[in-house]
Amino acid sequence: MLYFIAVAVVGIMYSRFFMPFMFLVFGIAEVLLFFLCSSQYSRQWLLMPAKAFEKQVLGVAFGIRAIWVVFSYFYYQNQTGIPFEFNPADALYYYEESEWLTKESIPSIWYYMVAIQESVSDSGYLIYLALIQKIVGHNIILVRFVKALLSAFTCVLIFRLANRTFGEKVARMACVFAVFMPNLIIYCGLHTKETEMLFFTVAFLERSDYLLKSKKYTFWSIALPVLLGIYLFFFRTALGAVAVLSLITALIFLPSQKIKKGKRALTFLWIVLAALVLAGGTIANEVEWLWGDRNANQEQKRIQQEARGSQWVKYASGSVLAPMIFVMPFATMVDTTGGGQYNQMLIHGGNYVRNFMGVFVLLTLFDAFFKKKNWRDFALIGSFTAGYLIVVALSSFASSERFLLPGLPGLVMFWAFGISELNVKRMKFVKAWYVVVPLMEIGWAYFKLGNRGML
Repeated sequence: MLYFIAVAVVGIMYSRFFMPFMFLVFGIAEVLLFFLCSSQYSRQWLLMPAKAFEKQVLGVAFGIRAIWVVFSYFYYQNQTGIPFEFNPADALYYYEESEWLTKESIPSIWYYMVAIQESVSDSGYLIYLALIQKIVGHNIILVRFVKALLSAFTCVLIFRLANRTFGEKVARMACVFAVFMPNLIIYCGLHTKETEMLFFTVAFLERSDYLLKSKKYTFWSIALPVLLGIYLFFFRTALGAVAVLSLITALIFLPSQKIKKGKRALTFLWIVLAALVLAGGTIANEVEWLWGDRNANQEQKRIQQEARGSQWVKYASGSVLAPMIFVMPFATMVDTTGGGQYNQMLIHGGNYVRNFMGVFVLLTLFDAFFKKKNWRDFALIGSFTAGYLIVVALSSFASSERFLLPGLPGLVMFWAFGISELNVKRMKFVKAWYVVVPLMEIGWAYFKLGNRGML
């Protein structure tokens, strides 16, 4: 209901710039899919045995994503003339580069991407894409079916991770949210790296959590999360850095009864050894450059936006956006660039879900730091999610849905925990949020139009 109110008000107030009708249809479908299916299946699967639950999740999640893969292939073909999204700069680069790499031998692929490339932040995905295409061929739909399978298994990993952290009922709810989350579904139909990046991110968090909380540990139980953390550098430098720091944070702050001193020391040793191996290499140089030039990059991006006619972008500083980072990005319901933001409008329903569900993240944070003061129990998930989102908030990509996406799995778990802690008193706060959410969407439309001088 609140979504329809927000859409109606934006449509009436800014009718000349309102999004095309087809994107309104997508938004309605995304919002209904998430809220109606999450409500139904969180009840329907509540008492199912854990193994049967995981099989149901895997089947339903893959089915929905496979349907979207086929539909989006022909939809984009019809709209753009090629089976890629609107303005597919990154997707075409990944596709064309991986097509060339597929013809090379595996040692040549590794040497080219790691030893020759000046930057490694995309090489992990290109290596993955080339290897997958060696197996399934150059069929775009088959490659995206693999993405759908990885995304479905990501939902299962979210269940296992949340189960050890928040308990089984919360974990099932979080898993259901992930199954029907529009953003996670839509990226399966794109040739960008987000689906794989999320899979390896959640795999890193799940294996790290397993290592920290299991009674027994082996060589591989310690090596695997460290190797996964290193691999994340090959997707996005900042992501790998935050992942490693989150594991260190968990080692320091997790309650002593949950992790023994021997395991804590041995894991620290592995991290130190990995850091020594990486020191002085391309990854170390990228991290140093990313940190040293963080303010200059943000300022340069802002100057470029102002040169393109963005008048209010100077007000969107990190200090302004950081407090809102757990509910962003806002839903784009107006077109300010004559078609340049079709991708944002297509996914606006999923972003609306993030805006609405953000209230439960705030409730979770209140519980963890002020009510129950059990934030140490959430040290791994919390430090990764908050750390990554704050890094993005302080960069020049604070409102970019793609850059915020890796924080979504952690937020999904916080949504579920916040809902599980609801009572009459807290529902008053949630009902106040009912007023805030439509104002967010209306205000964001006003900001985008005013920023372009279109009011």
